[in-house]
Amino acid sequence: MATEYQPVSDITVQPSLPEVYSSVRLSRSPRYWKRLLGFLGPGFLISVGYMDPGNWATDIAGGSQFGYALLVVIMASNLMAILLQSLSLKLGIATERDLAQLCRENTGRGSSVFLWIMAEIAIAACDLAEVIGSAIALNLLFHIPLLWGVLITGLDVLLILLLQRWGFRVVESVVIALIGTILGMFCIQMVLSRPEYGSVLFHLFVPSTHIVTNHAMLYIAIGMLGATVMPHNLYLHSSIVQSRQYARTPEGKREAIHMANADSALALTVALFVNAAILVVAAAVFHRSGHVEVAAIEDAYKLLSPLVGAGFASTLFAIALLASGQNSSITGTLAGQVVMEGFVRMKVAPWARRLITRSIAIVPTILVVAINGEQGTEKLLILSQVILSLQLSFAVVPLVVFTSSRKRMGEFVNAPWLKATAWVVAAIIAGLNAWLLVLTFRGAA
Repeated sequence: MATEYQPVSDITVQPSLPEVYSSVRLSRSPRYWKRLLGFLGPGFLISVGYMDPGNWATDIAGGSQFGYALLVVIMASNLMAILLQSLSLKLGIATERDLAQLCRENTGRGSSVFLWIMAEIAIAACDLAEVIGSAIALNLLFHIPLLWGVLITGLDVLLILLLQRWGFRVVESVVIALIGTILGMFCIQMVLSRPEYGSVLFHLFVPSTHIVTNHAMLYIAIGMLGATVMPHNLYLHSSIVQSRQYARTPEGKREAIHMANADSALALTVALFVNAAILVVAAAVFHRSGHVEVAAIEDAYKLLSPLVGAGFASTLFAIALLASGQNSSITGTLAGQVVMEGFVRMKVAPWARRLITRSIAIVPTILVVAINGEQGTEKLLILSQVILSLQLSFAVVPLVVFTSSRKRMGEFVNAPWLKATAWVVAAIIAGLNAWLLVLTFRGAA
């Protein structure tokens, strides 16, 4: 029953991200699309994690080595992401808590601190990929040495501060604009690379038996699946979806969940196109020309223009990479605030929070670049994705548990079929992540 859960107003707990809680006004127009526009934003912030620099390496490697065959893996990953993000936003709207707050309220102090540390490790690992991606982009565009590029990425804390002073809607607008930049760059790249569109559509929906039998293909496929759903996104989505001024009533929450799901599905569809486009371009340009060894972002940049026959193709590629890194930096800061305030109720100024997270990412990157140069950054990028894979189940399992609890969710509890599907997805993700680690350590041995 709906009365079995208590709204925030009845419990002395501060709302999630109180500075943006219920801060975005909504249209009361009878027209559906006008009301939907007010909800567009949180899903796009979340989608950033699905097209960050950490995903580029697996997409490029998969396309160059195996053509279009792994497109179905990107599709499957996206469907799983849509489900889990739907559960996350529903949790936030129904309970008026974010996932971190609920973990604190429903676990012992030791377990709560443990989950907090796991979430912080995931955020730092994700930020590591953004640092490397942004530094590589600066090097490719402006020939700035990687070491200096890493240091420059630390200045993006100023961008975060400026955006948050102007309001949450401005943050969302900037992120959507950067996503539009990435999307535009790859639309042009798709046209320039002249892929086989019939084969693209076929492999987007039909799996290849070689994915299971080919060890190298399986490794990349598991990497795509394992690193697609970012742990911090599940915490973040359950928080920022509460930024809308919807009625905190069963009817108001029901419409908010519907609208937020539309926002999330639209944004993740864009992320699907971007990830698929990266793989398609790699397949059409590198695999078709016999350059199956291309896996590094720098190699893709150097070969793109000569093989496509357009001098600006590589520049478009680097601009998209830079936009991707900066976008992920914005969402990483917000996720850090959510987990710190939710798990340990420690409120830190956004600039300080950003500085802490970025310092954790910058220090090892500087050391690796100074010692091993570009080759070291490639290995560090892969390591960051493995670390993210390790942390994922610590966010997915509590999410499924809470959204399947009638005591917590009331009338918004998962239906039996949804509960079963969510547990299957959680098991698949946990199993694939475990197998990814096995393959990773086998390869390193």
